[in-house]
Amino acid sequence: MLRGVQDDDLPVMRRWRNHPRVRASSFTTHEITEDEHARWWTAVRADARRHVLIYDHEGTAAGVVAYSGLSPMSASWGFYLDLDGLERSGTLLRAWIGLERAAIEHAFGPLGLTTLRGEVLAGNSPVRALHRRFGFVEVGTYQRDVDGVPRDVVAIQLRKEHT
Repeated sequence: MLRGVQDDDLPVMRRWRNHPRVRASSFTTHEITEDEHARWWTAVRADARRHVLIYDHEGTAAGVVAYSGLSPMSASWGFYLDLDGLERSGTLLRAWIGLERAAIEHAFGPLGLTTLRGEVLAGNSPVRALHRRFGFVEVGTYQRDVDGVPRDVVAIQLRKEHT
């Protein structure tokens, strides 16, 4: 289930985002400071083309889904999970699948999109495989600087009619 972000979610969202494995698979790998996180959240709330939600898994906050570039037809998305908490409970894979399902349903349901796009570091095979499982198609590759290092990136896309 996806829900709106509450102010008391912000510290845990930053903790999840700063997990070393989440940072390693992100386009920004440095540790996010409290001030940087607060500036980001202020910008998100002021931008109608961005939408950030909390994913609740089995009644517990477990991840973040972020949509950006929202238009009447399409948006890009990304996500991250509470890796430590979900691994401790033995529910990481179920939560990961649940988050992806909820994000797609929200995109093509309440957001009314026809196309959902994303980007994945080429070496992130588990995420690429999960996206393919849900019908995403890899539509291109390019190089992007990630903290000053060129990295291969795979562009993905899912169209509503293919869900």
